[in-house]
Amino acid sequence: MSKDYKTDDIPKEKLTGALRRGSVKKHVAAIHVSGKLTLLQRKLSNVLLLNAYDTLTTGQVHMIDARTLCLMIGYNSNDMDTLKASLRGLAETVAEWDMLDDQGQQEWGVSSLLSYARLKGGVCEYAYSPALAAKLSDPAVFALINLNIQRRFTSGHALALYENCYRFVRTGSTGWWSLDLFRRLMGVEDSDYYAIYKHLNAKIIKPAVAEVNKTSNIVVTPEIRKRGRAVTDIRFKIAENPQLAILDLDDGTGVRRSDVYSRLLALGVSDRLARQWIAQHGEDHVAEKIAYVGQQRNVKNPVGYLSAALKDGFTTEPKPAAPSSSRAKDLERIRDLVASRTPTQRDADRRLFMSQIESADARADFERHGWMSALNTVSIKAFWQEMVPDEFEET
Repeated sequence: MSKDYKTDDIPKEKLTGALRRGSVKKHVAAIHVSGKLTLLQRKLSNVLLLNAYDTLTTGQVHMIDARTLCLMIGYNSNDMDTLKASLRGLAETVAEWDMLDDQGQQEWGVSSLLSYARLKGGVCEYAYSPALAAKLSDPAVFALINLNIQRRFTSGHALALYENCYRFVRTGSTGWWSLDLFRRLMGVEDSDYYAIYKHLNAKIIKPAVAEVNKTSNIVVTPEIRKRGRAVTDIRFKIAENPQLAILDLDDGTGVRRSDVYSRLLALGVSDRLARQWIAQHGEDHVAEKIAYVGQQRNVKNPVGYLSAALKDGFTTEPKPAAPSSSRAKDLERIRDLVASRTPTQRDADRRLFMSQIESADARADFERHGWMSALNTVSIKAFWQEMVPDEFEET
């Protein structure tokens, strides 16, 4: 079985929605339960969390295109059996948390990392238990995991060390961990071999530290504490890596002062999504699309319409020739249909339609203009008529 794990940056032009963000907020509970996960499972859990983050507590089920999922974790393979095995591993891995709740009371809980996962029709469908979803969505305690950085890791132990250290980057130190806790974080607590510190240091600590310092945006330095000759505790000093300080921790203050940001909020766009769109597309481009949406009549879902306009290139530029009344109605229907689809569905729709285009010129026109492509007018209408025939009965 051949596999290839790619370590270059994620090509954002191939992604939509939450997946275009560079990082995922990862709750301490999630970080501390995944020590036994393989490298692929650890990357997979981060991407699934990123994809679901905005609807963790409001949506019971989350979906992501399977090929997009492989792209995000840097897994360049058509071997779906390995992906299935990794999803099975997440469903079989227990998450345990022991922390203070909002009232200062100690709370203990346990849950599987995924309550279920399903692959069907090229789409991965999955869910979290309600209790774990509530913990994962809590913004009070989190680490910001950069997904472009995680793709570069080749060792699961190194990525585990990075995740557990990165949340302490602002304090400069992890604080002291007992060796028992550290072994659990690395997923080797059941190994008699790694109960001996010399082996733990040689096979786990030194290689993991070397990869974190070479690969990530932080530099970690281990320090040990002894009782007699025996090592009992370990901590890691943490500093930003000046060579790889690529994670932008901007709190959004500057963006929130802009007129475009205010206009987005007035339309009903969330704070997080407004800042994401401005960062991805630039203020001028977003302002243009806001103006476009404002010119349309009877828009029932302005946020969804604006999302589709940014993704599929809806434009306010005048056309050389005015379309017929029937054509105009078809365009409005298609735009509304596209806007009503989820990001995962829109990706699948585009790929399916692209697979049906035979002409190179028509393909290039669709890549440039999306569903408004003039060279594909007839086939675009036929595509959507087949998808949702009731929408076109009047024409």
